[in-house]
Amino acid sequence: MALQTSPESPAPVRQVANLIGQWIGRLGAIWVEGQVAQLTRRPGTSTVFLTLRDPVADISVQVTCPRRVFDIVDPPVVEGARVLVHARPAYYAPRGTLSLAASDIRPVGLGDLLARLERRKRLLAAEGLFARERKRPLPFLPTRIGLVCGRNSAAEHDLLENTRRRWAAARFRVENVAVQGPQSAGQVMEALRRLDADTTVDVIVVARGGGSVEDLLPFSDEGLIRAVADCRTPVVSAIGHEQDSPLLDLVADVRASTPTDAARRIVPDVGEETARVEALRGRARQLFGGWLDRELTGLHTLRARSALGDPERDLGRRAEQIVALRDRADRCVGQLLDRADDNLHHQLARVRALSPKATLDRGYAVVQKADGHAVRDPAEVSGGELLAARVAGGQFSVRVQDADGAPDAAAEPGSQAQAEPESARATGAGR
Repeated sequence: MALQTSPESPAPVRQVANLIGQWIGRLGAIWVEGQVAQLTRRPGTSTVFLTLRDPVADISVQVTCPRRVFDIVDPPVVEGARVLVHARPAYYAPRGTLSLAASDIRPVGLGDLLARLERRKRLLAAEGLFARERKRPLPFLPTRIGLVCGRNSAAEHDLLENTRRRWAAARFRVENVAVQGPQSAGQVMEALRRLDADTTVDVIVVARGGGSVEDLLPFSDEGLIRAVADCRTPVVSAIGHEQDSPLLDLVADVRASTPTDAARRIVPDVGEETARVEALRGRARQLFGGWLDRELTGLHTLRARSALGDPERDLGRRAEQIVALRDRADRCVGQLLDRADDNLHHQLARVRALSPKATLDRGYAVVQKADGHAVRDPAEVSGGELLAARVAGGQFSVRVQDADGAPDAAAEPGSQAQAEPESARATGAGR
């Protein structure tokens, strides 16, 4: 039943604490799995104090255990060990703290650990965290290398030394963390976040020396695996030896068998690259030399031909052909012009011969009536009729009269009408 309180009738602290203790006490004894984060054995006391941490979340709980129960555990419990605890939740009212009162402690066996790791591996693989298409290639020559490792560890020394032997100009940003124990996974995740946020870091290496399965458990932590999957910077896993395979190896972009192997993968070897460049330069010289030899041979072959051996001779022959063609063209055009000129003169002579003006030039005249009709027969005119006579020099007017000078419209057959000019109407050559 819920506690009934009000501002006028509040509940005292002791009552609330007792109710909380009663509610927690009703939970009964339970089995709890966790990792021993801290172990305290105080001299002169019969109680051992443990801090039990969740292997995935950053949550812990205090455990109290009688010394007689703790001492019979085989193998002995140490910090970082995975254990199963049979305990009853207890609420200590004077301090307001929750703890577990253990009645039995059992270490988690290797077989159980491996089975749980296998289940975790299948779960994460089903989410696609280990997929090959998620893997990112490493830069050929990183500007700066992020390193997550233990302080003054052999892994740090090996990786730094071998990397600088291969590429002396390599630069590092080292993050020293705990690589074993209950705090290891959390510290590695924090270091990863710091390095991933640094834009100058092109690749991150997580390195640790060899160890037992229990020692390498932090590198199979689910939170750490998801943190690596979320990194934007390529991650290299260099954990343990060749036979060690924590889950970090599966999610990392590149898996190195040892820290020394990681150094070989993250930077090129300056000696090997120099030899490769020299080999490429030698090959380029050989290919270019062969091409030059072929081109020179082709050039000599072309120069050996008569056309290129004495090019002026061929040019002279071509010049003679051009002169001959030009002379031939001149002759052809001249002949065409001469024929055209002769034809023009012939046509002009024909035109002149057919021209009425040529007839007039020979002394003939054209006599026209007033309506402009040419007189071709004397019978067409009558006496006294005024006519127009056109000669080579111009035209003038004439009047028709018969032989005796009397006007007569009809002329005798065989006779010819005579016309005399009208002196007042005679026109000159300009008319």
